Amino acid sequence: MKDKVVYEVLRVIDGKPLFLEDHLERMKNSFDLINEEFLLKNDEIKEKIKNLINKENKLCGNIKITYSITEKNLDIFFIKHSYPTDEMYDNGVKVILYFGERENPNAKIVNDNFRSGVNKEIENNNAYEAILIDRNGFITEGSRSNIFMIKNNVILTSPTKAVLPGVTRKKVLELANQLNLKVEEQEYNYKKINELDGMFISGTSPKILPIYLVNDVKLDEKNSIILKLMKAYDDSINKYLND
Repeated sequence: MKDKVVYEVLRVIDGKPLFLEDHLERMKNSFDLINEEFLLKNDEIKEKIKNLINKENKLCGNIKITYSITEKNLDIFFIKHSYPTDEMYDNGVKVILYFGERENPNAKIVNDNFRSGVNKEIENNNAYEAILIDRNGFITEGSRSNIFMIKNNVILTSPTKAVLPGVTRKKVLELANQLNLKVEEQEYNYKKINELDGMFISGTSPKILPIYLVNDVKLDEKNSIILKLMKAYDDSINKYLND
């Protein structure tokens, strides 16, 4: 039987793992979705992360937590990271459409074949990310992120059942509620992207990142709702780090 590896990637800022509790909660959810018992202790994981940060003396970066179901082995280590530039936040990024679906979108399980196929298309098109389109033509999520859309001052996102419930996605939904912004979960066809007022990526490394181009469709990277959420998210990071 092929081994399943459950994983999480979290960001370290100023020596503190960002939104760690949410990542551990999602990791437990991934175990539940594949009917495996979560035997790990949160305090143990937190201590291992703290020791790793101190040992490596890294105040900034991404940490990956992996757990092999077959070998029952926990591994925690720093991985190579790439964060958007200030210019990307100001001007947005280019993304492409990729017609493909995850086997189990709600669970964060390693799938090297899927990942390599998407990465090849992203590289060939000199894009930042790929937006996944399901067999019915609906936008689901990014290959390593979540996707949000803006239309008529409403924030649209794919139904939770069709995507990985990202930690940053969860924060975006919470912030939208605090800002009294309307959010709707709905299936949205990729052929109607040209009708949108804006789109953005959410994720551990990109945080909230505007999109200016989807294939050949131009979007407004300066959409006011996106800018509000970007500021609110950065504020929430600062609050977490200072608590």
